[in-house]
Formats: sequence, C-alpha cells, structure tokens
Amino acid sequence: MKHLIPLTLLACGSFNPITYMHLRLFELARDHLHQTGKYRVIGGIISPVNDNYGKQGLVTANHRIAMAQLATETSEWIRVDPWESEQKHWTFVHGLLSRSCIDICAFMSLFRFCFSSSGVYLAAVSLSLHSVPFLLTSRNRHRRPGKKCERVKMPVKIVPELKLLCGADFLKTFQVSNLWKQEDILEIVSKFGLVCISRAGSDPMQCISESELLSKYQHNIHLVKEWVQNEISATNVRKALCKGQSVKYLVPDSVIAYIKHHNIYTEETERKNEGALLQPLKRYGAIISPLND
Repeated sequence: MKHLIPLTLLACGSFNPITYMHLRLFELARDHLHQTGKYRVIGGIISPVNDNYGKQGLVTANHRIAMAQLATETSEWIRVDPWESEQKHWTFVHGLLSRSCIDICAFMSLFRFCFSSSGVYLAAVSLSLHSVPFLLTSRNRHRRPGKKCERVKMPVKIVPELKLLCGADFLKTFQVSNLWKQEDILEIVSKFGLVCISRAGSDPMQCISESELLSKYQHNIHLVKEWVQNEISATNVRKALCKGQSVKYLVPDSVIAYIKHHNIYTEETERKNEGALLQPLKRYGAIISPLND
C-alpha cells in the first residue's frame, strides 16, 4: 500500500482584503499535489502580515484576520493563523515557516498516522497508547451513534511536510540583489519547498533555470498552471470600494458585509502608511510578499 505524505500549505500576504483569488490558490495547489500521487493535503493556513509591514492602505490586522476567518468559515481544511499579525515586529518568511512547522510537528507528535485504501488519516489516539486508533475519515466523523468506525491493523508514523503557497512571481524576488541571503533561500526551497501558482506575465521556469540554487532543488518547487485565469486584485477591490462600486463575486458576501459594517476601505484608509518605507525595504531594499496582495 502506498503511504501518502501529509502536507500543509502556508500562504502569507496582506489579505487586504481576502478575495476569491486567495482561496482559489489553495484549491489549485491541493488538486495538483494530490495528482502527484505522493501527498495528501491535510490543511491550509492563511497568515496575514503584521501591521508593521508598513504597506500603504494596509488596514489593521484585527480586521484582516476577521475577514479571513469569515471567508474560510465554510472550508473544511483552511484556517487562519493570527500569530504573525500578533508579533511586535514583521516576521521573515523563512522564520514564519519554521515556526509553523514546529507547531504542526508538535501537534502531530500527539497522534499516529494510519492508512487505508483512501490514503493517510490522522488517528485520534496518543502515541503513548497502544490500542489501534480510530480513523478520522469523514465517514467516521459524521457516523450515526452506535456505528463502528473504520479500523486499520497497523498504524504508521510518518513526518508531515509544510510548503509555502505563493504566486509564481514570488520566484522573481530571489533574483533581486541583496534582498535574500542565500542561506534563507536554501532553507525555504530545501527544507520546506514551494507551490507556485501561475500568473499572467510571469515565467517561473526561467527564474528556476537562471538560478543554480533553484535548479538544484527544482524537485521541491511545484509549478501549478491555472487554466482559468483569475487576476482578482485586492488593490483593485479596495479602489472599487473607495468609489462606492460593487465588489460582489470578487470577495465573499460575508466579507462584503463586514467591510460595510465597519466602513473599512475609504480614501482615508488608502492613505495610511503613505510614503512609509516597507519593512523589507528597510532591511534589504526590495519588496517581498509571497501573495503580493
């Protein structure tokens, strides 16, 4: 029986506001990874950037977190992590990945992974126990009282993986002089890996071929083609809101209601941080954001 590697996707960005494009990236990435026959995506994490990032028009994290939570309330596998936004300072991408990986591994260490013909499942039993665990399949979670859960004979412990979910244009930032330390790029592409979704005007394969380091770890960089182009921009969503125009079908209705209730995006909020230097610019002299918006 083939054992699938449990994998979590982490997306960083402003999410100002979160749009259907952001949510679609997760679905595209999950489909691609499942089609490799190697992974079973068990979770997605949205990590809105810290307020100290300094981007113009960036509304406070409490609003961006709330909107992201509303947008994902119907998702069974994507959640919002406020940790990055709660820190005193802006966090480097590789630092956020390391922290998330530690949290995931710490959680997984409490459980065993079990396998059935459908793939990998997290078993609801501590490693300190010796009984055969129940599988957390959807069938088991919603079973009727008294109905037995599916069981397996031998639980198998494996190490989960975490990968950074981003737009393909993110690879271009690795080419910017003095933006990245080579050891930071190495940590991201070797220890974690990337799942890059195609964007109009980007050529991720060229970025990889022009970099000796990226070429070496190309096996850990998944390039995903989006056949139905989705160029929804959070920046353009904000512009439309400032003009009093409709953004229905660009962002979830619950998010639209939240924006209207709190009167978030106005000409005044768009001027916030105007002229301020972004944290990455202060440190390296260039912009870095995996999802850009």
